[in-house]
Amino acid sequence: MRWKRAVGRVFLAATVALTGFVGAAGPVGEGLGGAPGGGRGPMTLATARDLTGYLGPLLADWNRERPGEKVTLVELPDSADEARSQMITELRSGAGRYDILNIDVAWTSEFASAGWIAPLEPARFALKSFLPPVVGTATYAGKLYAVPYVTNAGMLYYRRDLLDREGERPPRTLAELERQARTIAPKHGVGGYAGQFLPYEGLTVNVAEMVYSAGGSILGDEGERVTVDSPAARAGIGFLARGVRDGWIPEAALTFKEEESRRAFQDGRLLFLRNWPYAFAATSGEDSKVAGKFGVVPLPGIAGPGTSVLGGSNLAVGTHARHPASARDLIAHLTGEPVQRRVLTEGSLPPVRASLYEDPELVRSFPYLPALRASVLSAAPRPKSPRYEQVSLVVQAVTHDAMAQHQEPGAAVRRLADELAAIPRRG
Repeated sequence: MRWKRAVGRVFLAATVALTGFVGAAGPVGEGLGGAPGGGRGPMTLATARDLTGYLGPLLADWNRERPGEKVTLVELPDSADEARSQMITELRSGAGRYDILNIDVAWTSEFASAGWIAPLEPARFALKSFLPPVVGTATYAGKLYAVPYVTNAGMLYYRRDLLDREGERPPRTLAELERQARTIAPKHGVGGYAGQFLPYEGLTVNVAEMVYSAGGSILGDEGERVTVDSPAARAGIGFLARGVRDGWIPEAALTFKEEESRRAFQDGRLLFLRNWPYAFAATSGEDSKVAGKFGVVPLPGIAGPGTSVLGGSNLAVGTHARHPASARDLIAHLTGEPVQRRVLTEGSLPPVRASLYEDPELVRSFPYLPALRASVLSAAPRPKSPRYEQVSLVVQAVTHDAMAQHQEPGAAVRRLADELAAIPRRG
């Protein structure tokens, strides 16, 4: 099956929450920017390093068909932080070296607020064909500043064999998850639950998912309001802190990123794991102790399915792009259905086109697609803010302290609200 053959590629995709790339045939025409008939010519496309190796052939197809608008790929470091830093340095210079930028969905507000990327005409792109929640990651202040290219959503991996032995179904609520992690896992000598709990961007995602799934939020009004001081936030952060305190979240999980957590589940050391879709292929490989013994469902919430945080990347046109009309055409191409299909089949990355999630052939090859579709449809963006990097660092520091039992959850939420309120809103 394709998802098994893709294990080698997908193993490298633990950064998939922050990177991605692919395209499809879209209509050619003028969008915003540039005089009619102008703004066309060669382009550069900047992205974090393409770890899966599928992007080069996609762009080669474009270059053969449109040699006068050849696109050159500029690969930055695969670290999201380093890629972002290099993009910002170039954009601040105003040199216009990058016509198109493949940016993490969490960077849209920051880049738009700073004036580094140009607004786009929504009618130019087939946004109604996308999974609806992903479009929200590409907007800021009521305007479209990018086009969704690759999406992602967290899902719950569970040991189907162990739940079957106990006559249990996978949890739909956080209370069920806690009960099963507390009572079933010890019977089988495994840890109860883990996610990505090291203080880095993954922890911000995990915490936001818990707060959202409990019915709360972290920021409102494009980062203008701090909304985290709520019973929902105390419940979500309390869930994580209580898990470590009571032992059904292993203490080792406080050091987990995507790959460490995947290996723990793959090696048979966990009953439940929160991770991205990329983990499905690797966990189904020949070296996995749980291959054929696990399942995937949407994350649980308070009274039913929870809310995942959207990952993935968006394509934006730089404000100083040399050839913005060609850049918009390339974005339409890369987000059209034919190329989006290749994003999935060749890159093993979740596409943004809704129809692909219900394609019988694709579902046979990628069995997690129905659960992923449900997760994306109920998902929400990370907190929007022009100062997102600072927001994320605060969330990581405070919530890790709570999980490490250095601060009780109620006090941690109050501290989180105070520190978020101290971050400048603009500039």
